[in-house]
Amino acid sequence: MNKFLKIVGAVAVINIIARLFGFFREMVIGFQYGSSHVADSIFTAYLLPNFLYLVVGGAFTTAVISIYNRKQTNQAEFVKQSFTIVVVSLTVMTVAIMAFTEPLMHLFEIDEKGPEAFDLAVSLFYWMMPSSILLALASWYSGMLNIHDRFHLSSFAILLYNVLFLVIAVGLSFIIGPVAYGISALFSALVMVYYVAKGYRKLDSHPVGISFTRNQSTRDLWLMVWPVMIGGAAIQIYAMLQRFFAGPLGEGAISAVNYASKLTQFPQAILITAVTTVIYPILSKKEAEDDGESIKLLYSKGLYYLTLLLVPVSIFAYFYDKNLIQVIFEYGEFDAYSTSITVPVFEILVLSMLFLALNTYITRFYYAKGDSAAPVVFSIVNVFIINIAIMYFFTDEYGATAIAWATLISSITNTIMLVVYGKIKYNLALVVPETKKQWLRPWIPFLIVGVITYLSSEYLTFDYKWVTFIVGVTIFTVVTLVVFHLFGIKEVSTSLTKLRKRFSKRS
Repeated sequence: MNKFLKIVGAVAVINIIARLFGFFREMVIGFQYGSSHVADSIFTAYLLPNFLYLVVGGAFTTAVISIYNRKQTNQAEFVKQSFTIVVVSLTVMTVAIMAFTEPLMHLFEIDEKGPEAFDLAVSLFYWMMPSSILLALASWYSGMLNIHDRFHLSSFAILLYNVLFLVIAVGLSFIIGPVAYGISALFSALVMVYYVAKGYRKLDSHPVGISFTRNQSTRDLWLMVWPVMIGGAAIQIYAMLQRFFAGPLGEGAISAVNYASKLTQFPQAILITAVTTVIYPILSKKEAEDDGESIKLLYSKGLYYLTLLLVPVSIFAYFYDKNLIQVIFEYGEFDAYSTSITVPVFEILVLSMLFLALNTYITRFYYAKGDSAAPVVFSIVNVFIINIAIMYFFTDEYGATAIAWATLISSITNTIMLVVYGKIKYNLALVVPETKKQWLRPWIPFLIVGVITYLSSEYLTFDYKWVTFIVGVTIFTVVTLVVFHLFGIKEVSTSLTKLRKRFSKRS
């Protein structure tokens, strides 16, 4: 477990840096274009390419890792077969989608922002959409690297992509305007796939090639991919539905939902990406070895660590909602009005962070067991029925906040279903004997941290937003560490002990 945590920690550090650059891109868009139709056009154009990359590319990668580790799989042949399937499938999907570019932009109602917004969205889409093929290939290569325990290479590839995307887009935007974001998306994806392909070749593993041979492995791949796309893509499906329902709400609504959702996704995405990048190949191997006890322990400990980290973050973000939006986004064209329409959405979405992370984490255990049907059923019920129903009936009255409430409520019900069914079907328990004491300790500290954070957010506010933020972060951090240490949260106590030893050695 210690080795696992060290690997997760290393991957998490790279992911933090990568996500920071990705988040900086959102901040720069806010600085340059605020909540205008230009920002709405950029976010709308990038929606489908990003969706294909994360959902379709991610589903293929998940399925490939699972099938590759099976004893009956001809690994050398399967590498070529799966590579071919990914290339052909994403190319066909991309070409088909691009053929309906203008109707799609009408579907997202970007034309209601005006003809200029519509034309810009179409131009950006033509540049961005081909990148989905390259990004899906990069995801496939990353999966192959993870199978061979090269987690750092796949994580660094995301960092490289986000850095290039940001730098090229910002630099070119001063010369050719917002279409620079489309050009940058395509070029950055090209560099990313080259980097991971080069890393895979250095492994001296099974060579990549083209093979249209069909056998049981390819059939199993297709049988697994479709359910995984639906069951494991909750966050991305939420994002697409959010854009769809935000479209008719007027200029700035799409941007407000995007800024709020990206900010809430940032901390949980760092953690869940790091954990699932490392844990899924390990899970697949443990399933192949029929090591049920190790799987149960990983399940319980993983849920505990996500809760331990994300609950305090959620507490701080909830009570410092307006201050966070001001500190992170309120510059340039992102003015006080942009903040005012983003904060109500953000403070609700903050409460969904833990549940969205838990959903993603738990579904990996279902996939490792070859069960992709249950997550699909739960996603259909929660994402496509509960979520859409709330947005459909309440968006007209409550605006963008109804979108946030829909995400929160459906993510909670999805978590409950996954946890209950996992316990009944696979005996996956939140608490096992080895983690019982761990699960009991943090709840009083959570309450204390919540009360003190609330008081500081109410009574320690200043005219300068950065002073309020720095004071709030300092109080929150000190209180969290001290309270966790006093209540015997060993993860915090161990870290503090190591820090003291390092400082004592230096002195």
